[in-house]
Amino acid sequence: MHKYKTTLDARRSFMHLGLLVGSAGLLSACGFELRKAPDYPFKTLFISVAEASLLGQELKRNIASSGKVEVITDARQIERADVIFDFLMELPEKLILSKTTSGAVREFQLRLRFRFRLRTRDGYELIPDTELVQERIISFNESAALSKEAEEQLLYRDMRSDIVQQVLRRLGAVRQL
Repeated sequence: MHKYKTTLDARRSFMHLGLLVGSAGLLSACGFELRKAPDYPFKTLFISVAEASLLGQELKRNIASSGKVEVITDARQIERADVIFDFLMELPEKLILSKTTSGAVREFQLRLRFRFRLRTRDGYELIPDTELVQERIISFNESAALSKEAEEQLLYRDMRSDIVQQVLRRLGAVRQL
């Protein structure tokens, strides 16, 4: 009986090893690859954004952190830029989504709109006027107003991060100037 159990364990181990190797082979065959920083066709980018804009600051920080693009923010140096990123609009919105029967707010819809375009110094549009919108729904309770305010700020931060990632992917999709 002891010999049978050892043989059975060996078979199971062999089957598990086979499944592991097979799974690894399938993953490598499907072209799976971790996301990496995009290769931009430009080396310098001009962006003018208000210091108060958290989305703009995060966008500048993410572009500069790639190490492949120099971000220029001084308008006097715009002639050095290969491309110009026009930061057209950033609009956070908070809409009432539902109310209780007594008229108290039950849910809000948080929305963040962002419009931009990318062009060369000559005016050729690489990315036309584009609007990105992120929406989140948040429940509301008067007894937990402070914690809901903190949750709202976290949701806006999450939406800003999502928009920045979408913009970076769009910038990475530009192939030629």
